[in-house]
Amino acid sequence: MGFDVSFAKSRFPLRADVIDMLARRSESFRELCNDFAIADQLRQAWQGSSEPGDAQRHAELVELVDSLRAEIAEAVDNASVFPFRRKRSHPSQA
Repeated sequence: MGFDVSFAKSRFPLRADVIDMLARRSESFRELCNDFAIADQLRQAWQGSSEPGDAQRHAELVELVDSLRAEIAEAVDNASVFPFRRKRSHPSQA
């Protein structure tokens, strides 16, 4: 698989099967999940820091984590939608 998607699966436990399927099929999805995990690790690291500018960095990372979470949720939702085929209507014969 290349990248670990366990963090994404921990955030979307009911959709873990879809995350695994997307990870098998898409390198960009695996990278997205990896970025999500890294961003959250960085967010946690900056959370307790009291150095000047750290609050701003933490806020930026919170925003990034939320954005990546939304992107993963959208990908999972889109992968879970199955298009319906319309029945072909036959013109009535007169």
